[in-house]
Amino acid sequence: MQTRKIGSLGVSVVGLGCNNFGWRIDADASAKVIDAAIESGITFLDTADRYGKGESEDFLGRALGSRRDQIILATKFGMEMEKGQQGASPKYIREAIEASLRRLKTDRIDLYQLHQPDPKTPIADTLGALDQLVRAGKVREIGCSNFSVAQIREAAGVAGTGGAHFVSVQNEFSLFHREPEKNGVLAEC
Repeated sequence: MQTRKIGSLGVSVVGLGCNNFGWRIDADASAKVIDAAIESGITFLDTADRYGKGESEDFLGRALGSRRDQIILATKFGMEMEKGQQGASPKYIREAIEASLRRLKTDRIDLYQLHQPDPKTPIADTLGALDQLVRAGKVREIGCSNFSVAQIREAAGVAGTGGAHFVSVQNEFSLFHREPEKNGVLAEC
């Protein structure tokens, strides 16, 4: 399988999105999907804390077991899990990372992504908290999702002063959804 770079990470060109684990697919079926993906050479697995209200991360952690070091593990935070459990404040980020690490049964996240902008928290505060996680070894790289061009530029400007910076932007983009081409996000990346 070919690989590409996302920051310092070498990821397979085909990744496995685990958004259906815990919602539409139970633990046994999820494990079979993960096994087939790894056997076919896929090393990039992407999930989020809110997928299946945490079950996607839990299923993934259980299914990986001793194979954890063979894959690049990405997860996201920031969208509502339960009432009041969301955002990108430093306090919430610290809570969210510990919960994800526990569910995923790992000591680190390879790519930790802010699932959506948080208008209540200055991006400098968010990036500062994420930088602390990188320095602590809990996160290797950081990214964002569902950001506009203006939000990407704001984050890049803040990160330009030192510390961790977003190495990925995960916005919806497919043959059917071409919005990132039209709104400039693809060109900005």
